[in-house]
Amino acid sequence: MSEPNMNDVIDLREPDDSLKTVGHISYLLHTIVAVGAVLPGVQASVALLIVAFVIDLVKKGDAAGTWQESHFRWRIRSVLWAGGLYLLTSPLWLMLVVPGWIAWGLVSIWFLYRVVRGWMNLNRSQPMP
Repeated sequence: MSEPNMNDVIDLREPDDSLKTVGHISYLLHTIVAVGAVLPGVQASVALLIVAFVIDLVKKGDAAGTWQESHFRWRIRSVLWAGGLYLLTSPLWLMLVVPGWIAWGLVSIWFLYRVVRGWMNLNRSQPMP
């Protein structure tokens, strides 16, 4: 092992700072999509959610064994559950518009709640349940 040189760059950040930054980016993308789903006429692209989902899937392994692993699981499960609930309630749109609108509104509010709750815990450096 070589001796440290004065020209060497030493990373003094906590090892999980980069994961926390990834978490903030992911929660931001989730928030944009969630707010767009709740507010009529403000539809954000599903591509943002897919980008956030892929980031979470790719970086989840880096968080293994840390408190941040729970945030990756939380975000991934939130997307999967919301997607499943949207698919499950989509026939309501075919039968009648109002029940579909109500069902999707409830799913969107639930998804927004999960995103906000997760982001608040990330800011406090607390794991998710």
